[in-house]
Amino acid sequence: MPHHKSAEKRMRTNERDRQKNIMVKSAVRSTLRKLREGAAGEKAQENLREAHSVLDNAARKGVLHKRTADRRKSRAAKLVQRSRKQETA
Repeated sequence: MPHHKSAEKRMRTNERDRQKNIMVKSAVRSTLRKLREGAAGEKAQENLREAHSVLDNAARKGVLHKRTADRRKSRAAKLVQRSRKQETA
């Protein structure tokens, strides 16, 4: 247990921030899962736009590194493109 008042506050803020990070990461995972499941569907573009938005938000909040978010966005876009090509072929 903390011996100083500031250490107590750090414990509280760390826990609060941890909970927020868990919520944001969960939203990222859910959105990407939804995109993967419906990559070939008619809502693929809409899901991709939502995934990009959620990833950008996570990067802005500092939950994910900017390059990590960019990499995931790129892979998601490739997935949608590949599934679209398979659909037409």
